[in-house]
Amino acid sequence: MSLGFPNESRFYDAAVHAVRFSGYDGAMEAPFFVGEGALKRIQPDMPSDEAGLLTAFDRNRARIYATASKVYERGRRGSYDLLPEDF
Repeated sequence: MSLGFPNESRFYDAAVHAVRFSGYDGAMEAPFFVGEGALKRIQPDMPSDEAGLLTAFDRNRARIYATASKVYERGRRGSYDLLPEDF
């Protein structure tokens, strides 16, 4: 099965200053984190606050999902961090 993103919810995780979202491989959930550095790479003018990160995520959702799928294919882990160099 391939990774899908049927649930469009995402939230800001203040502990890691990142946006958390989930992908699903069948019934298995794969949590992803995309931090400020990665979001700034794809949207350099993004404000560095919670609203800025969430807005950047929403505006670049398709690209983030495509990148998340590629990172997921590298090997299964407990969670996945999308890094600036992934974009």
